[in-house]
Amino acid sequence: MSKSGAIASKSTSPSDGQPNSQPDSQPVSVENQLKKPRGLTLFRRLEWVLSPVTYLERTKTDTPDFFEEDTLGFGTGSTVITSHPEAMQYILTRDRTTFSAPGDFNRILSPFLGTQSVIMLSDQQHKVRRQLLTPAFHGERLTVYGQLICDLTKELAGALPKNQPLPIRQLTQKISLQVISQIVFGFTDGPRSKEIMATLAAAADSVGSPASAALLFFDGLQRDLGPWSPWGKFLRKRQKIDDLVYAEIRDRAAEIEKDGGKANSERTDILSMLMASRTEDGEALSEQELRDELMALLFAGHETTASAMAWAMYWIHQLPDVKEKLLAELDQLGPEADPMAIAQLPYLTAVCKEVLRRSPVAMFTFPRTAQEPVDLMGYRFPAETTFLGCIFLTHQREDLYPAPKEFRPERFLESKFSPYEFIPFGAGSRRCVGEALARYEMKLAVASMVANYRFELADQRPENPVRRGVTLTPERGVPMILKGTR
Repeated sequence: MSKSGAIASKSTSPSDGQPNSQPDSQPVSVENQLKKPRGLTLFRRLEWVLSPVTYLERTKTDTPDFFEEDTLGFGTGSTVITSHPEAMQYILTRDRTTFSAPGDFNRILSPFLGTQSVIMLSDQQHKVRRQLLTPAFHGERLTVYGQLICDLTKELAGALPKNQPLPIRQLTQKISLQVISQIVFGFTDGPRSKEIMATLAAAADSVGSPASAALLFFDGLQRDLGPWSPWGKFLRKRQKIDDLVYAEIRDRAAEIEKDGGKANSERTDILSMLMASRTEDGEALSEQELRDELMALLFAGHETTASAMAWAMYWIHQLPDVKEKLLAELDQLGPEADPMAIAQLPYLTAVCKEVLRRSPVAMFTFPRTAQEPVDLMGYRFPAETTFLGCIFLTHQREDLYPAPKEFRPERFLESKFSPYEFIPFGAGSRRCVGEALARYEMKLAVASMVANYRFELADQRPENPVRRGVTLTPERGVPMILKGTR
């Protein structure tokens, strides 16, 4: 069923198999209707929450290209999910025309992000806020961040105990959290900085397991039964973060007032940029808008990147040939390599792309809603149908990536893939605003760890993807041993 309650039906359009915006085809027999995955709704929802990879791989077998689902928690009814790149291109290139991308579909994230961040906004508000944020993650700003990323990575990796197994994701989380904290707040090593980072990590961990992530998907579990209840613990951690973030915002506002209403031009962090910005009506962002935007940047800016870097360390050390080729490329630049030169290395780039393909952190693009009837790949969908592009399943398509379970960076040196065949950061108006920084940070941090330190996997057991909040992460955190420096 679509969101509007009408079943998508097979179209008799002569362009069957190609995206088609002409809605005048006539539906045919019921056996051509879109399928739903097998199983009772409750069991499918539990499987989706507790074992999303099992759920997605099963649906790929049962319902390739398209299927309908009403258990994922997007919108108020059924959602159409597709892994076909032509379909995703059609959907994601028609934002604000054929399709809308309402931020309220992301309400599952509101316990963390509030309601006023770029992720939660819709239409013109989303467009204006996105335009405000984008410069902080592109161009010259990346050059400024490069050395910071390399130095922080080497400092934190060098402080690890030697010859002791530890989950490498703990290290990559520290790296990504400190990087985003400095970029967002301009923090270095003060007490408030440490407290915000520690509390933020604890709040993310509170929904870090598949079972605890159920708190986000089942509203009935979101009850504060005291400080020892699961939701109560989360709310108290969130309140602590809020207190710290609002204190920082108010301290900055007091500084600006003390300086006659002028922002400190020497500050280059995102909070200062946001506080200096004004709407078209000359209005400053409210405290809540600032808080929600900062929380979105902090959560989205460190959780996903931490998992991607952990996956990279797993695959590099799982496959000796990959590690050997990568080290040979890095060693050509020498120990004092320029960060931008590191980021442009072709094999490093291919390795990071293959990590994001083989072990994607995000499972879906943001939802889109059809504003009018749509004919797509031979199916007729009524207005108000909600669509999701499945990043995970697209990256596992054998017609795009032969032997998709193999980790083979060379596929990105041998072929070019369209933005709808390789889509780790989404596409269209909801494409990840921090994509350029995430790619840059991943390359530099991984290169700094591999080139400067000797790591080994603590054991050779396969690392499987599991749910962490709304993303996928290595199940055991990639246990590794630091053997020493190179």
